[in-house]
Amino acid sequence: MAALNSYKRIIIKIGSALLVDSVTGDLRSDWLRGLAADVADLKLQGKNVLIVSSGSIALGRNVLRLSDGILSLEESQASAAVGQIRLAQAYEAALGPLGIKTAQILLTLEDSSDRRRYLNSRRTMTTLLGLDVVPIVNENDTVATDEIRFGDNDRLAAQVAAMVEGDLLILLSDVDGLYTGDPRIKITAKHIPLIEKITPEMEVGAGDAVTVSSKGGMRTKLMAAKTAMSAGCTMVIMEGDIERPLSALSVGVKCSWFKSANTPNLARKIWISGMKPKGLITVDVGAEAALKLGKSLLSVGVKSIEGVFGRGDVLCIQNELGQELGKGLVNYDMHEAELISGKKTNDIANILGYAGRGALIHRDDMVL
Repeated sequence: MAALNSYKRIIIKIGSALLVDSVTGDLRSDWLRGLAADVADLKLQGKNVLIVSSGSIALGRNVLRLSDGILSLEESQASAAVGQIRLAQAYEAALGPLGIKTAQILLTLEDSSDRRRYLNSRRTMTTLLGLDVVPIVNENDTVATDEIRFGDNDRLAAQVAAMVEGDLLILLSDVDGLYTGDPRIKITAKHIPLIEKITPEMEVGAGDAVTVSSKGGMRTKLMAAKTAMSAGCTMVIMEGDIERPLSALSVGVKCSWFKSANTPNLARKIWISGMKPKGLITVDVGAEAALKLGKSLLSVGVKSIEGVFGRGDVLCIQNELGQELGKGLVNYDMHEAELISGKKTNDIANILGYAGRGALIHRDDMVL
């Protein structure tokens, strides 16, 4: 998969139309096995892979024998509850025999908008990736209402990509990329293979979803591209209804690449540097030297803490002379940080009553 060689953390979004047969409502097992083989190839190359999957409602409504029309909120939630079990089983059946461990994660919009829940979700997913697991993410349609839902998995996939600092998001779709207009109704519409900036003209030309089982359309894909690119993640839109879609992508299948100008790490640090600090940490000489060597900030090196802040807020870091060293996202709230200030990492569990999170500010969450 030469075209994917430079990417380390890949998020794959799979739409309902690819997973579930539109006529029978059954799982398309052969297609899923082909995708699983592609995922196995990526894993052999040492890449992190995360899947954002639709399909729970489409699978569940078939089991419940609901009508083919638009479902009510309650029917959608019931279908999702039934379908989630079958969706998880399907991925386990496809990936398990290839030696790949899977995990299920269900998210709602609140999990990305609420800071604490965002950090918890991010930590869980990055931990799973570090343990060589392929997380299977879906919107929690069983509990989500219109007020707390993403509404489509294109945008969910982009949010997840930003959350885990992915460097490539692949949208497997029913279209082979972005066009200058809707090719279904405009025969002169031209395919756009490379996009480095999303223009208003592109957004005007985007269309909406045309099937009951699919919530997204090109408009939501462009919204996803904006989110991904701003987070330093390149995105691809490609036709997914082929036997080995990722293998096809690696050899140059027709698609549209949305290239980000930044890396995920750089984009994250730009975001941190632009945030207003909620507090101030003063560090000793030893901690200052460690930070300049690219190390994380440990509690033992903290001399004092000021401000009112929660976990995940941005704090300013200064030395004992009052010189600013940088900014970072703190892993503890104000009360916890004060308790462990100046204490060794091994003592944190006894002080707080739980194991803690290691660094007070991790080097990946710091800008100097």
